[in-house]
Amino acid sequence: MGKEIHAGINEVNVSNWLADQTDVVGELTFQIVTHGRSNLTYILEDEDNTKWILRRPPTGHVLASAHDMNREYKIISALGKSNVPVPGAIGMCEDEGVTGASFFVMDFVDGNIIKDLTDAQQFSREERKIQSESLVEALATLHKVDPEEVGLGDLGKREDYIARQLRRWKRQVDEGSDRSLPLFNELHKNLEGRIPPQIGYGIAHGDYRLDNCMIGLDNQVAAVLDWELCTLGDVLADLGGMLMWWGEKDSSKTLMSDAPTLAEGYISPGEVANMYERFSGRDLSDLPYYIAFQFWRLAAITEGVRVRFTAGAMGDKDIGDEMAGFEIRIDGLLEASLAKLQEM
Repeated sequence: MGKEIHAGINEVNVSNWLADQTDVVGELTFQIVTHGRSNLTYILEDEDNTKWILRRPPTGHVLASAHDMNREYKIISALGKSNVPVPGAIGMCEDEGVTGASFFVMDFVDGNIIKDLTDAQQFSREERKIQSESLVEALATLHKVDPEEVGLGDLGKREDYIARQLRRWKRQVDEGSDRSLPLFNELHKNLEGRIPPQIGYGIAHGDYRLDNCMIGLDNQVAAVLDWELCTLGDVLADLGGMLMWWGEKDSSKTLMSDAPTLAEGYISPGEVANMYERFSGRDLSDLPYYIAFQFWRLAAITEGVRVRFTAGAMGDKDIGDEMAGFEIRIDGLLEASLAKLQEM
């Protein structure tokens, strides 16, 4: 048995496995990375200062997440053949005897993850403009990839992406929520009845935004990260999601008040749409719908978080403020969804 200093990592076994995949100089050090919501991420570094990233499922949820590891590795490996900036794929280990779960290793990409306004302040206005333009270009580049050509033609169902998403998140709220949400249900009916025709299909990232990209030292997107929700479908949902998170400088009611892209220098939502349209050649006349859908979807996700929080905090008498915060945010997301639909 090898030593295990970090939860979920058998350092000796992983070191031996990696040495069989690539050149490793001396002993490896392991550092867990806190950024990320589900799968565990570690930085591995050898004595020659070469670094890699290891991704594995959370401890205690191996069976449910093992497939995600294979899927994420398959996507990164396939897109390495395209012009989409992704980390280089080193190897996938499906032998759970190595460290208790499937895992994969990819190249370390140097740069910055810009999560909020504080992070954005370290860059000049000119640098922020470069970052935002690169973010749009990288998304359009992803959406131009032919899934069949890179070996991702079997990644998921191709048609009716929005309809499938609407069913999925409506069912989750119906089965999991402990309260009535009339506006949520009304918006679902409205969104379901107004789905734009899906023009073709492509690779949809599923959660594309600034803080899911590594920004390189040249302020270009060095790597698109967090491919856990990636599938095939209507790629304009990605653009709608990115614009939802972007925030609007002139709106006093913006829900994304700490969005890094509210900092001076980042291009406006309108400029994002114009640039994407120019790069992709896609018709964006239904763009408000996709933004409305993403606000509704985020409300569904947040409601699930609220329910889990309630269940986990039942012994805590001081959860009133937290609960009120969840409910206010969900109401705001639903109102934002309604407002976008009214723009159509």
